[in-house]
Amino acid sequence: MTITDTSGGAEQGDHDALLNEIDLLGKQLTAVQERIGRIIFGQQNVIDESLIVLLAGGHALLIGVPGLAKTRLVETLGTVLGLSEKRVQFTPDLMPADIIGSEVLEESESGKRSFRFIKGPVFCQLLMADEINRASPRTQSALLQAMQEKHVSVAGQRHVLPAPFHVLATQNPLEQEGTYPLPEAQLDRFLMQIDVGYPNLEAERQMLLATTGTDQEAPTEVMSADELIAAQRVIRRIPVGESVLEAILSLVRTGRPETTDIDDVKRHVAWGPGPRASQALMLGIRARALLEGRLAPSIDDVLALAAPTLRHRMALNFGARADGVTITDIVNRLCEPLR
Repeated sequence: MTITDTSGGAEQGDHDALLNEIDLLGKQLTAVQERIGRIIFGQQNVIDESLIVLLAGGHALLIGVPGLAKTRLVETLGTVLGLSEKRVQFTPDLMPADIIGSEVLEESESGKRSFRFIKGPVFCQLLMADEINRASPRTQSALLQAMQEKHVSVAGQRHVLPAPFHVLATQNPLEQEGTYPLPEAQLDRFLMQIDVGYPNLEAERQMLLATTGTDQEAPTEVMSADELIAAQRVIRRIPVGESVLEAILSLVRTGRPETTDIDDVKRHVAWGPGPRASQALMLGIRARALLEGRLAPSIDDVLALAAPTLRHRMALNFGARADGVTITDIVNRLCEPLR
């Protein structure tokens, strides 16, 4: 009896199937970008980074002054990607139950009493946490469990959140009165910190014409929630080269004062990025490559996502502030050996 080795053919078949999935997904994502671009003007980098976060299955922290369409972006993403979207305005008096829900005591016609859980706004697929740093640490900790474990616990009972589940939180960098700094553990749960800047002149001109007339473009669904989940699975199957893997490890590890050989990091960084930074970069660069129509990520992807992935996962010491050194300066220094 002759035994034929078919493993090579099976492996080739899997590879071809992955290429087909990547090709189809790439076309779909191009349509998503085009549809969002009709609603949000002059923020292409913000749109792309937000899509990267969602494709990687993570959460994002959007930082920018008021009026830069952060809320509009989240609403548009929810519609275009077919996700159930809810918004919570964070205030100092917001309680955990206002987000995750609470149990109420009910009495039946027979007189029997029982508790019934009423779900809070966190039970959605895309949660916008508006001005998240205005809530108390107690409320933020309630959201932290949802972000990390995709479920909440109330009265000892576990309640699973819908899939997919993403948090896009906003923060105003100007007004700091009446705010609570986000704990380091919560910041680490955000896959990226996305800085939202002002649009350029031409984009702002286009926005004025499009948003002050009688007819305004409305977002329409391009993908479904199930298709987004399938896309997230495809992202995790995209191969990453050994040189790119080594670049990620080098970037993250040299950002830690304990393991770096960069003098600026030793002098100015109080604590550096943990392993979640490496995981975020690994997923993020795959999603970025796919968005740009490439089959595999490169070191350029690592350099492009270094700042949004690392800047909220590092802290400077007092010496850095005295010397006028910023997190951006440190991240740029970390990227120099990779350029």
